[in-house]
Amino acid sequence: MTKFTRRQFIFTAGTAAAASALMHGCANGNSNTAANSAGTVPAANIDPADAPEVTTARLGFIALTDAAPLIVAKEKGYFDRYGMTDVEVAKQASWAVTRDNLVLGSGGGGIDGAHILTPMPYLMSLGTITQGNRVPMYILARLNTNGQGICLSNTYKELNVGLDSSPLQQAFAQQKSAGRELKAAVTFPGGTHDLWMRYWLAAGGINPNSDISLIVVPPPQMVQNVRVGNMETFCVGEPWPAQTVTQGIGYTALTTGELWKDHPEKALAMRADWVDQHPKATRAILMAVQEAQQWCALPENKEEMANIVSNRQWFGVPVKDILGRFQGQYDYGTGRVEDYSDSLLMKFWRDNASYPYKSHDLWFLTENIRWGYIPGDTDTRALVDQVNREDLWREAAQAIGVPAAEIPQSTSRGVETFFDGVQFDPENPTAYLNSLKIKQA
Repeated sequence: MTKFTRRQFIFTAGTAAAASALMHGCANGNSNTAANSAGTVPAANIDPADAPEVTTARLGFIALTDAAPLIVAKEKGYFDRYGMTDVEVAKQASWAVTRDNLVLGSGGGGIDGAHILTPMPYLMSLGTITQGNRVPMYILARLNTNGQGICLSNTYKELNVGLDSSPLQQAFAQQKSAGRELKAAVTFPGGTHDLWMRYWLAAGGINPNSDISLIVVPPPQMVQNVRVGNMETFCVGEPWPAQTVTQGIGYTALTTGELWKDHPEKALAMRADWVDQHPKATRAILMAVQEAQQWCALPENKEEMANIVSNRQWFGVPVKDILGRFQGQYDYGTGRVEDYSDSLLMKFWRDNASYPYKSHDLWFLTENIRWGYIPGDTDTRALVDQVNREDLWREAAQAIGVPAAEIPQSTSRGVETFFDGVQFDPENPTAYLNSLKIKQA
């Protein structure tokens, strides 16, 4: 990846006579257009012809650190900057609640868009998780790459299981022979955490459909469920894996960037009808979120970001359980400590983290076919073209002055390689699916 130096750009703010110098750049990553850490950003000088059709939107989020761009966009005034002065960022109790509120839409007391597991907008558009009621959705941006965790309870600590899950085969068999029901917790069927867990187990020869029971637990409830012994392992986003370690009730087997480096994770998605009715407001939201992602990417802003999201209205989690992994400092709880500050930390902007590659969405759909969540004859390419609005991402990026060199030229990131050597070629998803030994479809 080409790396760019820091540089300054001038944005007109407020009136024609007022201007604010905003800092570009992300250490060890792509340059970007982000405000410094002091205060909120000034309002942009918006051409009346480009003014958003409405100033209100209701966006949902789950208490996970990859929701930071939406929270920062609200707290630092990025939504206000582009005329979206009445955006509400509303906490959701679970992904199922997020889904239900998206079905309702803000007109029905729900939400217009959300920080969301990337596969969910596809499953909603297909109607597979909405009781057959198709709710067309658009993915507007990727909110982050990397940064999820797979953890194990202390029952398995002596095994020191990491990327290779195979040592759990015998341990699970012994537990089952003793009459114990084994459970692995994920956050939503067919969602990213479900797919990471399934991939990890299957790569080690463990069939997630028969060797262990996969259960759904909302992210904020993961730690408590480990504490009371309800599950052997779980996959969820931060800060819950870190909190599991700090509370001494489990350990991190892997951060998901080890499984697939710079893998796509959460998305910003909105109801298609809202976007179609409010194209200028959609662009304003995207511009605000992109600038917030750039702010989140700057190392000097990590501490402030942790302090913001730790507040009760957002996460209600101690800063110490958030900041370390925000900065790329990983204590696995086994004596293993890693510095991922220049590699596998959660990324919000650098290395094209914000751009929603269509090839990545194709992988998520292929995995949903693998595990029987959607039919094998689904026209996945047509579905990706319908849901993934990377074209709107490009328009917003150009509008805020992102250099052309930082905007991907292709909707595909190319062949992806996983930790076990398996490759996904987006030009031939069938070959990938056929190569996998453990699958339902």
